[in-house]
Amino acid sequence: MSCNNKRYLFYIEQNYAFEILRPLQDAILENGNTIKWLVVGADVNCTRFTEDEDYTFDVNEAINYAPHACFVPGNVIPKFIPGLKVQVFHGLEWKKKGHFVIRDCFDLYCTHGAATTNKFSQLAKNHNFFDVVETGWPKLDNLFNTHKFNFFNNSKPIVLFAPTFSPALTSAPELFNEIKKLITEGDYNWLIKFHPKMDLSWVKKYQHLTANNCIIVNDEDINQVLQSADVMLSDTSSVIGEFSLLGKPVVTLNNSEPGSYLIDISTPEELKQALNAALAPTPDLLNAIEQYAQSLHPYKDGKSSVRIINAVEHILTNGKRATKALPYNFVRTLKARIKLNYWKL
Repeated sequence: MSCNNKRYLFYIEQNYAFEILRPLQDAILENGNTIKWLVVGADVNCTRFTEDEDYTFDVNEAINYAPHACFVPGNVIPKFIPGLKVQVFHGLEWKKKGHFVIRDCFDLYCTHGAATTNKFSQLAKNHNFFDVVETGWPKLDNLFNTHKFNFFNNSKPIVLFAPTFSPALTSAPELFNEIKKLITEGDYNWLIKFHPKMDLSWVKKYQHLTANNCIIVNDEDINQVLQSADVMLSDTSSVIGEFSLLGKPVVTLNNSEPGSYLIDISTPEELKQALNAALAPTPDLLNAIEQYAQSLHPYKDGKSSVRIINAVEHILTNGKRATKALPYNFVRTLKARIKLNYWKL
């Protein structure tokens, strides 16, 4: 990377943005450039900002900052905010509805591996207003350098339950009674980590299950939890991919597109048998996990943030390969103006 005194903007609407964008922030600051965070909506916990992080709620301030590029882990950013619009994604789970929807917002998609690069590259040819560069995901830069944490004072296997929040996909309601029974039986230690958007009524129910062998994890930084667990239990959550990158088995309930890298069950009654199978994985299962991880995110060098900045710098210097400008999309722009109360032309 070259030091060009670039101004970069982080456009955030959810707390998950911190864990995704901070590795990118480190790479940007190391290169002598500056960052401003634009906080949109009421879902971001601003106490999580550090004293040296520059953030604002004011879209006028963000526009006057005149960023060279804007990085977005969410799905949209208004066109009236200046700068190259860069999609870095908020998860690896390409199976979820909407992952490949083109919303006319981005100049550059920074994909994670063949599982997403191939599809977005074809979409880029069809639309011809955005580029696609495979960089890896900045959130994972620290994953492989994080160490296990001693959550429990025994050697029982650790099961991480990490369901998605989507009402159509979440396993939290269906698995509640079975997990409650297995916690009582005491054969495993349990870590339970909910998505920030999980239905609070179910969060409260699971909180009542806390015991010597069951901990509800509230920390947004999940790397230590992923490293510490022996097996994951989930459904169609994006965190499945992150866990698979560590070469460890995942049990899912009714995954939307189950593959050979998962132990997928259709009823809660199958859970204990599936967990035991995951804790004694066959060579075929481990091979399938490795193949999936390579397709999903082949980078384990902790330099995805550097690749993203290099891709952005290349476009800022040489221009996009795509020949069309971003579509105006009147309806989306109007919604953004209403949301941000911004009416200047």
